[in-house]
Amino acid sequence: MISIPKGTKDILPKEVYKWQALEELIREICGNYGFSEIRTPIFEHSELFERGIGDGSDIVQKEMYSFEIAGRRLSLKPEGTAGVVRSFIENKLYADPLPAKYYYITPCFRYERMQKGRQRQFYQFGVEIFGSEDMLADAEVIAIGYDLLTRLGLKGFKLHINSIGCPKCREVYRKKLMDYLRPHYDQLSEAGKLRFETNPMRIFDSKDPAEKAIVKDAPRMTEYLCEECTISFSDLQAKLAALEIPFELDRDIVRGLDYYTKTAFEFISKDLGAQSTVCGGGRYDHLIEQLGGPDIPGVGFGLGMERLLLIAEAQGVNFPDKHSVDVFIAAIGEEAESEALKLGKRLRKAGFSVTTDCIRRGLKAQLRHADRIDASYSVLIGQDEIDKGVFTLRDMSNSTQIEVAPEDLELYLKR
Repeated sequence: MISIPKGTKDILPKEVYKWQALEELIREICGNYGFSEIRTPIFEHSELFERGIGDGSDIVQKEMYSFEIAGRRLSLKPEGTAGVVRSFIENKLYADPLPAKYYYITPCFRYERMQKGRQRQFYQFGVEIFGSEDMLADAEVIAIGYDLLTRLGLKGFKLHINSIGCPKCREVYRKKLMDYLRPHYDQLSEAGKLRFETNPMRIFDSKDPAEKAIVKDAPRMTEYLCEECTISFSDLQAKLAALEIPFELDRDIVRGLDYYTKTAFEFISKDLGAQSTVCGGGRYDHLIEQLGGPDIPGVGFGLGMERLLLIAEAQGVNFPDKHSVDVFIAAIGEEAESEALKLGKRLRKAGFSVTTDCIRRGLKAQLRHADRIDASYSVLIGQDEIDKGVFTLRDMSNSTQIEVAPEDLELYLKR
């Protein structure tokens, strides 16, 4: 037997309805905010992620699924933003009216340590706004995440926000932070030492207890924000207050991707065990230009759908399970089978979900099968029904049945 690769998971029919309900809610909310769906390939040139995410990041160095074919280096996408930015540039979507608002639901791939709610192939929902420097865009992106979690019925989640500055003030802070960390350099892990050289602020994101202790008293970015970043961060807080979205200031949020500037935020839940990020995002004003496009700012977030569904399950959220089978047609005999085929076509055209027996079981076995698949009704067609010119309609919920003229069947099914 060939088993499923580690870090992947089958989404079976008995649980896929939860995914469908979540995706339907996502599309409804994004539509309410005027966002359009975009779909990009699951693999891109590796350079896109190296330049966009940062070649010193854990994702690029340790977690990407990369391969070479015909002399080209390609990678399965580890996150959604870089591909959307590439598409925005390549298809010259910046010539359309701005701001541009996109959302996506896409598989992503990261070779990382297995944890609850983390798969090596996972599904990410994300939104992006390109073309606005105003904190209105940041507030709107956060509002989409807040609305989704709220309308899903989740409890106890918290929004944490921070500002990680712009290139101007971050350079000042970078020197201050490196000065603080340098005496502790030998105590850093190998990953921490690499972060010290490439992006020392990401050491705040470390899970290493020793590194957490080292940065406990380190200076924070918010102490070195320039005037523009200070005003923007205050503006964001005012807009969130106007939207009545509660939040906490969290000076330790830095985000794991190198392209973020100014706003950084996370929605936090404790329903996966330890405190855990459900949704994370922020502003990236220079990513589009960095990847070869015009100087256009952006802001967005990414959300792992597996983790969100696990939290919903832990909190007892009920997802609507749309009935998959309205009518099961049980036919006995070749002439009845022919009538069943014609009836199935007619009922499907009328909007009913219909299935029939295709292994020629006896009538009792067919009805047992109809019960197992939770069909609402069964239509019985045998020689007696053909001779009388009727169908026998059986209500599977109470096992009662009546004879119905063929032309009246839809009326009974709609009751």
